[in-house]
Amino acid sequence: MTATIQQIFDDISKGKKIDELKQLEKDLILSTIDELDTGRLRVSQKQDEKWIVNEDAKKAILLYFRVQNMKVIDAGAFSYVDKIPVKRWVGDEGVRVVPHALVRKGAYIERGAILMPSYVNIGAYVGEGTMVDTWATVGSCAQVGKNVHLSGGVGLGGVLEPVQATPVIIEDNAFIGSRCIVVEGTVVEEGAVLGAGVTITASTKIVDVTTPEAKVYTGRVPKNSVVIPGSLPKEFAAGTFGVPCALIIGQRKPSTDLKTSLTEALRDHQVSV
Repeated sequence: MTATIQQIFDDISKGKKIDELKQLEKDLILSTIDELDTGRLRVSQKQDEKWIVNEDAKKAILLYFRVQNMKVIDAGAFSYVDKIPVKRWVGDEGVRVVPHALVRKGAYIERGAILMPSYVNIGAYVGEGTMVDTWATVGSCAQVGKNVHLSGGVGLGGVLEPVQATPVIIEDNAFIGSRCIVVEGTVVEEGAVLGAGVTITASTKIVDVTTPEAKVYTGRVPKNSVVIPGSLPKEFAAGTFGVPCALIIGQRKPSTDLKTSLTEALRDHQVSV
């Protein structure tokens, strides 16, 4: 019977040792990582307006950590000690990679993307025309769309486990301001703008304050929203204190050119980036 990632994962979960795996099983794990590395396979893709997780891809990554051994990894003038090698560039990928941008094997960067000194972890996907700016981090399995700007110091969390969990998703044409943190499978929908310093977790309240009655979202920033950091009062034993939230203060205008719209959104709503 032909081995599958699911079977191998189940066997390991039931106590089978990694060194008991057959070579064909190890080859399947490695070939799956190669599929992720070349973009032929993705951890998550949008189907019928929903992001669907490929659990086998995540399981392959977890197995890959198990079958790999710690070793010295040479990368030009630098060396590292790890299990997962860094991606090697040959120059015809169409990606601008500025020193010291690091991409782990098993992540894919589309042609036309720009990587300033930054870090992209295994399982991640970065779309065409996207800028990953200085010291930004794209966590394991995070999916970043086309023409996105991840500003300096942005942190997109990794969501490798549990395998069924949706990773952090940044959809096309979004703008993520400096030092923003997006974690725990949050989805930032197409065209949204996060001002500097916004932190969004799965439980962070994202409050639309543009109408007389506030509307609250969690785990999802609606399409074309302009968002800034905020706080909400909460009662504690020691008194009332502000807890972080995110405030939707406006919408990008669909009637204008994308770049013009972004400029207007930032200017009109006085958003720092």
